[in-house]
Amino acid sequence: MRWRGFLWRGLLALVVLVLVYQLWIFLHICWWVNHNPGSSAFMNDRLGLMQEKNPEAKLRHKWVPYKRISNNLKRAVVVAEDSKFVVHEGFDWDGIQKAYEKNLKKGRVVAGGSTISQQLAKNLFLSTQRTPWRKLQEAVITLMLEKMMSKRRILEIYLNVIEWGNGVFGAEAAARHYYGAGAASLSAWQSARLAAMIPNPRYYDDHRNARGLARRTATIAARMRLAALP
Repeated sequence: MRWRGFLWRGLLALVVLVLVYQLWIFLHICWWVNHNPGSSAFMNDRLGLMQEKNPEAKLRHKWVPYKRISNNLKRAVVVAEDSKFVVHEGFDWDGIQKAYEKNLKKGRVVAGGSTISQQLAKNLFLSTQRTPWRKLQEAVITLMLEKMMSKRRILEIYLNVIEWGNGVFGAEAAARHYYGAGAASLSAWQSARLAAMIPNPRYYDDHRNARGLARRTATIAARMRLAALP
């Protein structure tokens, strides 16, 4: 029947489009092994929202190489976001299980089990919409990142593209925004505080004396010596 032919051609076209999109992502990741991304999907989304209110709005962002980011900040971020970063292959299955159990107990999403690699996948390529397709695509991109990049490179890009405040992206812009200094000179306490802000950076930018932020900063600072860096 003719409708079956149309259906198969439609499915084939969809498969081709999906494969082309995966190839586009893969080629970008290959390029970024040795070249720095100038922006990310999340940065572009935030800029668009900011410019709806103020057409002249700009992001604060400056790329700095891995060696010009304080080891204090690297340790703080690893401790806060992904303590098994150097040993897993993109996914922390124990962390995912614990987050699922915690969310099930609370009846709502209160914890996430995403690794630094997964967060980087979302930041670089995906929208903020939560859909099953996005989670599947995130997993595919995470595998690509882990296969093509070293852990050091993944962490370097992550620290340079994540959001740290209202229009503030990357370690250098965050260090200058909050402390008036470069990312290379961040102290242990300053680094712990920046790491504590990652889950809700725009809120903490506006509420810098929040009690929860102080508690989380102290917890991260106490654990930083345990962090393993790539």
